[in-house]
Amino acid sequence: MFLYLRSISEDKPGEKWKEIFDRTWAHYKKWFLQEGYRNRPGFLTSSEALRDAMPEIYPIYEELCELAGGGDVESRFLSQFSPPPFMSGCSQIAWTKDANFLIRNYDYSPKLFEGVLLKSNWLKPVIGIGDCIWGLLDGMNGDGLAVSLTFGGRNISGEGFGIPLVLRYVLETCSTVEEAIAVFRRVPVHMSYNVTILDKTKRFVTVFLSPDRPVSVVATPIGTNHQHSIEWENYASMSATLPRMQFLEKCLYNPEENTNSIKGKFMQPPLYNTEFEKGFGTLYTAIYDLEKMECEIRWPNKKRQFGFENFVEEKFQINLSKIFFNKDLSI
Repeated sequence: MFLYLRSISEDKPGEKWKEIFDRTWAHYKKWFLQEGYRNRPGFLTSSEALRDAMPEIYPIYEELCELAGGGDVESRFLSQFSPPPFMSGCSQIAWTKDANFLIRNYDYSPKLFEGVLLKSNWLKPVIGIGDCIWGLLDGMNGDGLAVSLTFGGRNISGEGFGIPLVLRYVLETCSTVEEAIAVFRRVPVHMSYNVTILDKTKRFVTVFLSPDRPVSVVATPIGTNHQHSIEWENYASMSATLPRMQFLEKCLYNPEENTNSIKGKFMQPPLYNTEFEKGFGTLYTAIYDLEKMECEIRWPNKKRQFGFENFVEEKFQINLSKIFFNKDLSI
């Protein structure tokens, strides 16, 4: 089983973005319409909701709709307003003890992975792993703000936006943790998610988001797959969210833990998962370093570094069936 990742640089939406759309649209369309055409909000409802909630990126949305052909379904999908439910695993921590970086493992099915690391300059310079064609799973901007999401462990959905687009909006419009919190308080999301936020001053929080509850801002640098308590027992057990949280807490409070060792811990169980066939394998580890202003994407046997000034476009593959755990935790 292979995982493919492309690093792509395109300042403004253009042919490279359209290539991403053309390559992935058939899969996204099937997902978007899985509950039927009429069970998704109409174009006017969707586009007006986006314009009202995130007006700064609405002109970009219009450009993307045009690049995608201007179709009704395409435009409704790109609004990301009340899409079908989706969830993933993931572990993350904002590490500020002897450095300033956000590190995360993304646990999901490799068959559903978009496989794009995009550097853009729409409203701000942004580097991040893509999802839903213009949303982000994690990323950082040129102002030194980094964000990363995990599923919040609640089996509930409602009216709101897909979280990848909200992360994109935060990085396009915010520079600090406080500004990002204000966005999350204002923009509704359609499922429960945990977003860890870190800025260049080493300020961090994790926000618990839900469609049916007020936003909860927690002074923790850690996020796994539950919020204040376990609410979906089966999912919590399957994802081992509590053991992963406890493991990260031990790392955080261990005075001997440092930058190199914590990076190594993300390459090992219980943070690194290999249940790829069950849709719960670690597809990548991302490290957003706000001192070096660089992004590092790594696996136990490979890593790549990208920056705003030294971003290389390439396509590489990872053989997931041959993932091994490196005993040298300093790779």
